[in-house]
Amino acid sequence: MDHASSTLDNTSETGEPEASRALIAQSMGRWRTMVGRRVLARLAISNVAPSLEITHLDVLDAVRRAEPQGEVTVGTIAEMMRIDPSRASRIVGEMVTRGALRREASQADARRIIVVMTGLGQQLMAEIQAVKRGVIESVLADWPEDDVAAFSHLFDRFVTSFERVCSIREKDSSD
Repeated sequence: MDHASSTLDNTSETGEPEASRALIAQSMGRWRTMVGRRVLARLAISNVAPSLEITHLDVLDAVRRAEPQGEVTVGTIAEMMRIDPSRASRIVGEMVTRGALRREASQADARRIIVVMTGLGQQLMAEIQAVKRGVIESVLADWPEDDVAAFSHLFDRFVTSFERVCSIREKDSSD
């Protein structure tokens, strides 16, 4: 089913800026529905670790993304997930019990506890990411490689700019 109106399709292809922006907004609405339903994450979990919940995956992903910047604390995870630190601590505890994460003393400050991904956690993330990449690969299967390359850079640029604008607006609204 083609969700974009033919008017938007035709006008955006002629290069009219308003129509292009309207098509982006319309596509984002459809994308938001898919992301909101966590379609890709649910598919990956069902294929790799059906006993996991999406919040478990979110915590593992937060640790994976934060580790290169340094030691990861429950506070770091809570901030990345935009949840209460006590909730983040409970989810981390569940993942420690499952053996995917472990808590240990910080090397920089032994009074501070950090969260580290275990080998099992790394394996789970690798398998989850492989399922997600497989879905993306099937979506892009009939795209010319030049389109895939261009889209990857443009989409990353769009998301990066979107994050920046949202971050600025969130900061301004909290001041």
